[in-house]
Amino acid sequence: MAPSIPSTKAQDSTSIHHTSIYPRLVPARLTDPLIYAISGAIAGLASGIIVCPLDVIKTKLQAQGGFSSMRKRLATHGHGVGSVGGVKMGRGMADRATMGERVLAYRGLVGTARTIWTEEGVRGMYRGLGPLILGYLPTWTVYFTVYEKSKDVTADRSNRQREEFGGASWFTHTLSAMVAGTSSTLVTNPIWVIKTRLMSQNAIAANTSSQYSPISNTSSAYVKVPYHYTSTLDAARKMYLHEGIGSFYSGLAPALLGLSHVAVQFPLFEAFKRLFIGSEQLEKGSTGFTHFWGVLAASCLSKVCASSATYPHEVLRTRLQTQKVTHSDGDTRPRYRGIIHSARTVYREEGWRAFYAGMGTNMLRAVPASAMTLITFEIVSGKLRRWKAESVEEDRRLR
Repeated sequence: MAPSIPSTKAQDSTSIHHTSIYPRLVPARLTDPLIYAISGAIAGLASGIIVCPLDVIKTKLQAQGGFSSMRKRLATHGHGVGSVGGVKMGRGMADRATMGERVLAYRGLVGTARTIWTEEGVRGMYRGLGPLILGYLPTWTVYFTVYEKSKDVTADRSNRQREEFGGASWFTHTLSAMVAGTSSTLVTNPIWVIKTRLMSQNAIAANTSSQYSPISNTSSAYVKVPYHYTSTLDAARKMYLHEGIGSFYSGLAPALLGLSHVAVQFPLFEAFKRLFIGSEQLEKGSTGFTHFWGVLAASCLSKVCASSATYPHEVLRTRLQTQKVTHSDGDTRPRYRGIIHSARTVYREEGWRAFYAGMGTNMLRAVPASAMTLITFEIVSGKLRRWKAESVEEDRRLR
């Protein structure tokens, strides 16, 4: 009787089976911090692309007060009434500049959008998209990783981790938000400075050597543009050569002061989320219709509350980030020096309304950005956690 030959078909079947499930076992190796990092990066990318045009408009509205304040100084320091940096000024504009009257180049959401679109086109609406994405990616990667890990550590060490909302305490969420905000701010501040400068300049400044450029060929509105960059790398190089490493951390103080924003937003977000979705559903990890709309409502409401309470610091931060350390007129003193001095200068020259310049646009930008970021994070992190759980279960079954 001929000896039996082992079935190669069975062996091949087993080999193919193990090979085909290998990709499904990879998620089992995903750690929680890695899940948070991946989810945060994807959330930041999606948010940055969608809200960039509104971010450009908001930045121009916030920064123009500091730029336009040079008109009287120019008129009295030999630049001439009829021109600014070699660019001819309208007579009405020149007369008002001589009297020191402030002429705003950007007015409101629609007016600013129209000006940018007319003068710079689509590229103008997405000016600074590169550093914006480069900023959002590490910002939310670091933030969500540190935030979620801090919640776990703080809750594990607290005996009062479950209170009226059924989850971690308000103190846990506030402390975690502050720690995460500090970490992400220190890491990404240089990127945000470059982004803000690129967004605050106009197309003419970016393509000529003139420091004082008109916003429109048909408009008498001019803004001071003390720098002109052609790209993210060009901005970084010129800032380092002409202003030093410190320029990359301009506006850091108000940025850290702005941690009060996340200290308000994220505890409110967690509270609203439990209120709208329910503690039981959150514990089960539900991701259905109710969960989606609950996260959407919680993210929008928490962002509106936080932005309304902490918006003035954003204006101060923008002014500090968009000024140059040295000026063409030989004055080496920065116009804005610290939070208190900046606040006094803005209030004295422009009034209290300047602290809320661009707030309407900011709400239109920040609320959708917050909703997009948090919803994307919840969806991606939820899918990754379920993928990991399924892979772990599959691994156990095979063993």
